[in-house]
Amino acid sequence: MNQYETVFILTPVLSDVQMKEAVEKFKGILQAEGAEIINEENWGLKKLAYPIQKKSTGFYQLIEFKANPAVVEKLELNYRRDERVIRFLTFRMDKYAIEYAAKRRSLKSTKKEEN
Repeated sequence: MNQYETVFILTPVLSDVQMKEAVEKFKGILQAEGAEIINEENWGLKKLAYPIQKKSTGFYQLIEFKANPAVVEKLELNYRRDERVIRFLTFRMDKYAIEYAAKRRSLKSTKKEEN
């Protein structure tokens, strides 16, 4: 099993409930295929570098998971079919990216404990 990271951007016209519903759909697809979700981050509404489908903002979401390569194909097929997703990127993490992600998660958890 490889470790992957996927970031997708949802259209900004969604309500908070609709956005969470879309994220749960993609997490459900991963879990149904036997993927192990390691980390999930909601980056919120951010400005896009350039307009996509006449929209200048989007809801960013990151999911880190371990799965077989066939799972990524199914996930990306669902991204393409879902009109709420305006962009996505999934990549296999190498050992350096995995170490960096683990450090980032541990730093984030220590900051939460301090607050």
